[in-house]
Amino acid sequence: MDIRELDRRALATLGAVIARIDPDQLRLPTPCADWTLHGLLRHQVSENLGFAAAAAGVTGDLRAWDQGDLGGDPHQAYLDSADAMTRAFAEDVLERPLQIREFGLFPGRVALGMHVLDCVVHGWDVARTIGVAYDPDADLVGHSLKVAALIPTAAPSDDRPRTPFAPAVEISAGAPALERLLGLVGRRPAAS
Repeated sequence: MDIRELDRRALATLGAVIARIDPDQLRLPTPCADWTLHGLLRHQVSENLGFAAAAAGVTGDLRAWDQGDLGGDPHQAYLDSADAMTRAFAEDVLERPLQIREFGLFPGRVALGMHVLDCVVHGWDVARTIGVAYDPDADLVGHSLKVAALIPTAAPSDDRPRTPFAPAVEISAGAPALERLLGLVGRRPAAS
């Protein structure tokens, strides 16, 4: 599997959901605690730009992960950031260590897997917020499920003040893969 192609498809899947947002929906709350839809989109644009900066060798500057600006067209801002992300990982960075936020150094291949997870989960967040169907490809969900299983699920602590997602919630082992993934990252897919 080419992780870069998987990431491009994850970006496109999220982009297709973002394209369905009406401007009057940007103030809606999302499944991400404390974020409106505008805040979630800004976060995703920032993450895309942050991963691109990491691939370009930026380390230790957390401001690189907070550069998202939606301007007057959130969908276009997302597309531009997705393009920057894709171009940055077109270079040979898959084996090079990259600084990912405050979470540490990861090989580019692992970092890209984390980005796929982010796109798949936030695609669900956006779809849930605006009330549209969300059905990402099975391989995107399967890959994301494997990555999410490696993420610490405990609440933040003194030695780990921030976690990438909310603490895991219990989901039936027989639930569909997307629901199990969402549970691992603190979402309650059955909640309305």
